[in-house]
Amino acid sequence: MPTSPWTPTARLRGLKPEWLNNPKVWRTEILAGLVVALALIPEAISFSIIAGVDPAVGLFASFTMAVVISVVGGRRAMISAATGAVALVIAPLNREYGLGHLIAAVILAGIIQIVLGSLGVAKLMRFVPRSVMVGFVNALAILIFMTQVPEMYDVPWAVYPLLVGGLALMVFFPRVTKAVPAPLVSIVILTAITVAAGIAVPTVGDKGELPSSLPVPGLPDVPFTLDTLTTIAPYAFAMALVGLMESLMTAKLVDDITDTRSSKTRESIGQGIANIVTGFFGGMGGCAMIGQTMINVKVSGARTRLSTFLAGAFLMVLCIVFGPVVSDIPMAALVAVMVMVSFATFDWHSIAPKTLKRMPAGELAVMAVTVVMVVATDNLAIGVVVGSVTAMIIFAKRVAHLARVSAVIDPDGTTVVYSVTGELFFASSNDLVGQFDYADDPDRIVIDLSAAHIWDASSVAALDAIETKYGQRGKTVEIIGLNDPSADLHGKLSGELTSH
Repeated sequence: MPTSPWTPTARLRGLKPEWLNNPKVWRTEILAGLVVALALIPEAISFSIIAGVDPAVGLFASFTMAVVISVVGGRRAMISAATGAVALVIAPLNREYGLGHLIAAVILAGIIQIVLGSLGVAKLMRFVPRSVMVGFVNALAILIFMTQVPEMYDVPWAVYPLLVGGLALMVFFPRVTKAVPAPLVSIVILTAITVAAGIAVPTVGDKGELPSSLPVPGLPDVPFTLDTLTTIAPYAFAMALVGLMESLMTAKLVDDITDTRSSKTRESIGQGIANIVTGFFGGMGGCAMIGQTMINVKVSGARTRLSTFLAGAFLMVLCIVFGPVVSDIPMAALVAVMVMVSFATFDWHSIAPKTLKRMPAGELAVMAVTVVMVVATDNLAIGVVVGSVTAMIIFAKRVAHLARVSAVIDPDGTTVVYSVTGELFFASSNDLVGQFDYADDPDRIVIDLSAAHIWDASSVAALDAIETKYGQRGKTVEIIGLNDPSADLHGKLSGELTSH
């Protein structure tokens, strides 16, 4: 008998994603997860060194972050792991107080992220303009490339032909077939060549010793006192903000690349959960990894949570089971992958001559400020904040000039009507007071705000000041044409903003 559409089995089948029955998707996701796992190993070790902890601490963090966020995160196919930004924030805490305080800070940061996510901090992303986003992407590409420069400096000559060969494989292999990710092919071939020929070049094993067992959960080794809380709180708060900023910006970038939407609130809370779990397993914490996410989404074509989960799972399998083999992977192979990611991430259209000629100067300035700040500070969050503030200042300055005042005197000379046009807020209303002729105007003044909108208390205060100046000369002022929101704000604040 045919299965009824109302049976539990049928309902369960309806909840299953379509890709579960698609072998091609499975292959793409599995291979993507493997490529990302290989790329995560040297990165996690490097970030561990920045934070001043054992390489296993960074690798455990990458494992737990990726696995947990694949379940609780709000953006499919995005990779979260140990990151340089988080390492820079918590490194001073580790140097001064030790690993126990670092782990405690990671757990507290996760709690803060859950609170911020629940309060709707993700909604602030709507205030990040496109010019900042473009600057963020371009700065990211530059940073990815710059992090690979040390691997190309003062190294054996054999590194350079390996690097060129890896890049050539990733450019031309997709023309043969896209069934297997070109980065994976490049890594395998270059590793086979170096091992078979006995070529002495820097390898993954040179970065640090890989862990030989899974992490074990436990509590941080710190006294549970108020002093400990006050010590770790500033670092935890900074880590929470930096982690959320990078994760939300990365999620937005993946949204644009895949033409799909994600839940930024769920991602914010998910980052917090992942960091809490990571802390209890002795990891250094982390957030979304933009470079590895680009490998997963843009280079390998992954689109589901499976690739994220497998990136973390493969990471531990590679370290514990295939540690000796992974240790022989030449760094040149992974550097080639990251250089290709850097090239693919950069928005070349944004610096094309045609674009530069057509783009408003303010937009170009915001993009440039974002890039410069990110590259100068090695902190994507700082660049985004400074770029957004710059964009708001430029926008406020531009809108402020849109407020206009024109005067018409009645034929009988007893009334003057001032028509105000534009947006009235703190930047435009400051000039409003000086555009009225208090001494020579007739006894009755009408201010028509039909074509204006009052946005803040500064504008109400400016209108009160105008009325006061006319009142001191025995003249009356009538304000007309207020739309409902403006009338409501003016009614609440008029006469209440100055002391009497």
